[in-house]
Amino acid sequence: MKFSCTAADLLRGLQLVSRAISGQQTLPILHNILLEAEGKRCVLSATDLELSIVTQFPAVIENEGSITIPAKALLHFAQYTTDSELILETVEGTQLKCTSKHSKTTIAGEAATEFPAIAPVEKKNSFSLDGSLLLTALHAVTFACARSTLRPVLSGVYVRSEQGKLIFAATDSYRLSEYTAQADSIGADIACIIPVKVLEELRAAVGAQKGGKKEQEEKEEKEQPPPIEIILNPQQVEFRIGQTRLISRLIEGKFPDYRQIIPQQFSVTATLPVHEFSTVVKRMHYFAKEMNNSLSLHVQKKGVRIATPQTQLGKDEAELSAEAMSGEGKIALSSSYLLDFLNHIDANRVSMRMTDSMHPAVFSAHDDQRFIHLIMPLRMQEE
Repeated sequence: MKFSCTAADLLRGLQLVSRAISGQQTLPILHNILLEAEGKRCVLSATDLELSIVTQFPAVIENEGSITIPAKALLHFAQYTTDSELILETVEGTQLKCTSKHSKTTIAGEAATEFPAIAPVEKKNSFSLDGSLLLTALHAVTFACARSTLRPVLSGVYVRSEQGKLIFAATDSYRLSEYTAQADSIGADIACIIPVKVLEELRAAVGAQKGGKKEQEEKEEKEQPPPIEIILNPQQVEFRIGQTRLISRLIEGKFPDYRQIIPQQFSVTATLPVHEFSTVVKRMHYFAKEMNNSLSLHVQKKGVRIATPQTQLGKDEAELSAEAMSGEGKIALSSSYLLDFLNHIDANRVSMRMTDSMHPAVFSAHDDQRFIHLIMPLRMQEE
């Protein structure tokens, strides 16, 4: 194998596929990246057997071939080379010689035959989504996924189709995010749980696609993500973004029927300015974290009073002016969960709806129900 390419293309591809490599792997070969030179391109692949990332970039191929190289070694070389043009070739079967104008580096690798095969997902259902739409939905829900694997179904995003809409939902059992997107192009019914890891890597892959555009395109004020093709079967999902593919197993199991815990009627509503609300919660979090992150929110006629319990560090309280208020009530919520939500809502005003202190509070952007967020209440503390 022998080919030449730019250092920037090689580095960008390595940074992308190396995100599929897990530090917990017991199989040494899974710490490697597969390089394949074919036609007019170099293909890079990495996998942890759950998630696989494959990408490609243009190259001038002198001899086709393949080799697998430790990811850390090759990434380190690409990060710190000072030349813009590189020649990569295999020598003595399993060594990769990287030559440039001012340097010559040799990295020990292994035969490509040792690397696990990454097969495309067998197509049962496929559709394309606008990149901006998908990124917006993922931004709204992935933060609510459980980060523990004790209940695997909660460590992913539940995606289902319903009457021309695509609904994304995530919960860790203490909070819930749901985003509804218009998706008329979807033909067959969809219901699957996608691991949150692959969705987070998908966002990185979209960013890498943007980074590969010409300089003048990067300077555009509003650069649109490319369309994303999604291929599904009962066991796997594949995302295709430009020259990059992400392949993952789906999570087996049944997602909780979360709709039954979303209140349908509310006795208390208030609309709050997001910036002021977020600033107050950030300030109070210093005290609240001493008492299980507990904040009390008291909706009154004159506004919303927010307070922390008395702690060894002190206490804090504030009054926020509110709009579109109805009813009065009090609830205790986690300051940490409130901050997570407020950091993921793209709106100037947020609506808060509640029934009482024993049922969850439901938040959404004012006059926009596509994104709703539910937070379970805490036990009321003495202020």
